[in-house]
Amino acid sequence: METNEIHRKLVLILKVFRGDNMNLFDIVGPVMVGPSSSHTAGAVKIGYVSRKLMAQPIVKAQILLYGSFLATGKGHGTQLAIVAGLLGMKTDDSRIPDSFRLAKEAGMEVTFGEAKLKEAHPNSAQLILTGKDGRELEIVGESIGGSRINIASIDGLSANFSGDYPTLIVHNLDQPGHVAEVTSMLSHKSVNIATMQLYRAGRGGHAVMVIECDQEIPKESVNWLAHLEGVEKVTYYSLEE
Repeated sequence: METNEIHRKLVLILKVFRGDNMNLFDIVGPVMVGPSSSHTAGAVKIGYVSRKLMAQPIVKAQILLYGSFLATGKGHGTQLAIVAGLLGMKTDDSRIPDSFRLAKEAGMEVTFGEAKLKEAHPNSAQLILTGKDGRELEIVGESIGGSRINIASIDGLSANFSGDYPTLIVHNLDQPGHVAEVTSMLSHKSVNIATMQLYRAGRGGHAVMVIECDQEIPKESVNWLAHLEGVEKVTYYSLEE
């Protein structure tokens, strides 16, 4: 176990004794295969969430590592872990050490390199993915400790979600009415909003909604959103297998 990981757990134990709002998982970490919750388990989850966002088999993956991921990731199995996640494995999957071989057998072309990110989290990975139908997706994921992650951006636009909730990402023109259309649809389908973030490149330009939900969103509702005027792209991350 890394020195900084030991320190983190000791701090958490002290918080529990102080009565802070902590739980056992925060201390012991996840059930996982690999030596590090940040470099291995978090890396698996980044790959896994990216696969779900692609929503189809991945035929090509360019994996660019940054900071500590780049410097020490090989020894911690970070590369193996991300590929395992892209194949649909979870953190406790015993096949993670064989992910390179399994990716080759699945017809996934994998390359590695250095990410040229600015002011990114030290445990970051930039994934440039190509799906079976030719669709491309670029994701920057951050492993923030204890197997927790943050999807920082999708296709170059801010996202910032955890992958712990069903998540709707809507790319739209910055025009009146789009937020109301989305939230009204969710209310009609009895879907409660856990968190909601709004971003825009500039007034009247491109905008993004990132909505984490307490319930799954029906597929037909996601498709309905994608066909609204002014909506450029809709991506949905489901927790269902």
